[in-house]
Amino acid sequence: MKATASGISENELWLLSFYRLSEINGALFFGRVARTLRPGALQADVTQHFSDEAAHASYWTACIRDLGHDALKLGGAYQDHYLDAAGVPANLLDVLAVTQAFEKRVIGQYHRHLRHEGTHSRVRQTLEQIMRDERWHIRYVRRAIEQMTERFGADAVGAALGRFAAADREVYARHLAEHGERMAFLLPDGSDRHDTHNPEGPT
Repeated sequence: MKATASGISENELWLLSFYRLSEINGALFFGRVARTLRPGALQADVTQHFSDEAAHASYWTACIRDLGHDALKLGGAYQDHYLDAAGVPANLLDVLAVTQAFEKRVIGQYHRHLRHEGTHSRVRQTLEQIMRDERWHIRYVRRAIEQMTERFGADAVGAALGRFAAADREVYARHLAEHGERMAFLLPDGSDRHDTHNPEGPT
């Protein structure tokens, strides 16, 4: 695995650029959702989520530049494949369900990168900074989903969560099939790529 002049590998530069792109897509998504919500606590939370995602993209940009690079221009982001796997979210419950599935995937990936022994200190700093926000994202989304039970019913909530969790597994499998070699440095022992840690982490 070839290293760049800054000490990070070409694959890690690609992965950091991919993180940045995913955060940009997240900001665009939550910005659109925030515009549609009625005044209230959820509107405020989603607006904060939009702001966080945009900030995270900026953090990754700064991290990459501090390491002596510019972010790579990549094609599609992880979220782009969700519509193919699960369809367009039809209502607020679907939006929350796909958000929960994606946020769990993100924090699992970031946690895996953080605990990798070879992670550069500047990358580690950025991961830790972002993960504080990601844990809150999972908590507020979980709380909002619980409140959706009264409106949609437990069966509908369970079905939505199951559908988007399955879609995420499908999208992740496609992602590994296409880009697995880019992430292999995080799993030198070839172990299973699904994280089983608590996605909220310490509170």
